[in-house]
Formats: sequence, structure tokens, C-alpha cells
Amino acid sequence: MDEYTRIEVEAAAFRKLVKHFRNNTNIQNIDVMNAAGLCRNCLAKWYRAEAELRGETLSYEQAREIIYGMPYAEWKAKYQQPSESAESQPATSSEPPVPSTSEPPVPSTPCLHH
Repeated sequence: MDEYTRIEVEAAAFRKLVKHFRNNTNIQNIDVMNAAGLCRNCLAKWYRAEAELRGETLSYEQAREIIYGMPYAEWKAKYQQPSESAESQPATSSEPPVPSTSEPPVPSTPCLHH
């Protein structure tokens, strides 16, 4: 597969993943984190990091809105369900660090930067 086609295929797969998350608001971030070690917020961080590597200025909240399809606070108010245990409470933090490489970081532990 040539480079251009590979990039198109990867971009299309990413768009389908984002669409799937937007269309399946019943899927909670904590459930995705527990199953896959990443969530919508991870995608937003990677999106922002890649944009910045290409000279684009994008805030974490802007990246979240791209992934969630609406402002995060609105999505959270509409769709986030209370967690069942204190153990599954995501940690809070301000802006996440931006990776210094063009390769997205692969979380070794569940994403807790919400």
C-alpha cells in the first residue's frame, strides 16, 4: 500500500471510530478505559498533539469537542453516568502533557487524565 493510501485508510478508520463513539453515548469512558486502556479523552489528546506537531494551535477543550461532537461539559451532563465505585473515578487534571513525538503514546495503564 502506498503512503497516500495508507494515510487515507488510517484517517477513514479514525473517523469511523469517532463516529462510533459519538453514536454510542451509552458507552462510558470508564468502561472503554477498563477494556482497552484508552478513551475518548485519549483520542482528543492525541488529536491535539498531532495538530500541534503540524503547526496548528488547538486547545485540549477544542480537541475534546471534535471527538465528542459537542463541548465536553455538555456531553458529560447529558451522557456520563455515575460510576459504580470510587475505584473507577477518573482522576482530574488540567491540560494533559503533549507528547514530543509524532507517534501517539500507547497507554500502558488506563487513561486517568480527565
